[in-house]
Amino acid sequence: MMKKILPRLKNKYVLSIICFVIWIAFFDDNNFIVQYHYRQKLAEIRHDEQFYKDEIEKNNRELHYLTSSKKNLETYAREKYLMKKPNEDIFIFVDEQGKRILR
Repeated sequence: MMKKILPRLKNKYVLSIICFVIWIAFFDDNNFIVQYHYRQKLAEIRHDEQFYKDEIEKNNRELHYLTSSKKNLETYAREKYLMKKPNEDIFIFVDEQGKRILR
């Protein structure tokens, strides 16, 4: 077995191809390790892209809700930013999970 492989490895073309593959695989600027990191980064960026698309969609729905009526805008301002009328008091209750409950 070794007698068949050894003469083929002495061939300068086969040796050149082996050296080229090793060089590309491990020593080049775009070697396998760098390519792996690029693919990981690309997956992370695609995940972030989907997150931001979902956030944009959510914000567009919220904007439509707020601009559709003055009552909706007032309700949003009271709940989100704790705004109140001049002669009003606001009571904030916090449940066990830390969520705010306005009364």
